Amino acid sequence: MQTRRAVRLALCIVAFDLAILTTAPATAQGQSTEILAVVEKSADDWNRGDIEAFVQCYEQSPETTFVGAEVSRGTDAVLSRYKRAYPDPARMGKTTFSELQARPLSADLAIVTGRFHLARDAQAGGDKSGLFTLVMRKGATGWRIIHDHTSADN
Repeated sequence: MQTRRAVRLALCIVAFDLAILTTAPATAQGQSTEILAVVEKSADDWNRGDIEAFVQCYEQSPETTFVGAEVSRGTDAVLSRYKRAYPDPARMGKTTFSELQARPLSADLAIVTGRFHLARDAQAGGDKSGLFTLVMRKGATGWRIIHDHTSADN
């Protein structure tokens, strides 16, 4: 009788462990897909020349930060910075992302790394490229950027 209970308990533990091992990667994969969809949508918004829609990928918070040549704190400051640096569609150019990698840290936090390339005419500032690291948090509106550190190559 006790042997059967011990065997059942051992089988339950093995089944539980297998469920965790097979579910965790699938969950991380699903998170990565959701996260990268937000990043790709931001590129689409940018390429339409819609900075307002582009900034919706950021968490609407006074604590959201963008670090580049300067530090902007709060979504309004991030939006102002983008409008100042890219006042028209020609200066915005067209962006593409590459080497995108999402690394979920928990159920509601992740880091995304990648490269950007901004294609523009010379009179609009010329091409620009570089690296970025995003810290993203999942909230009521889905995955949003809470910290963006972008560095140009040149």
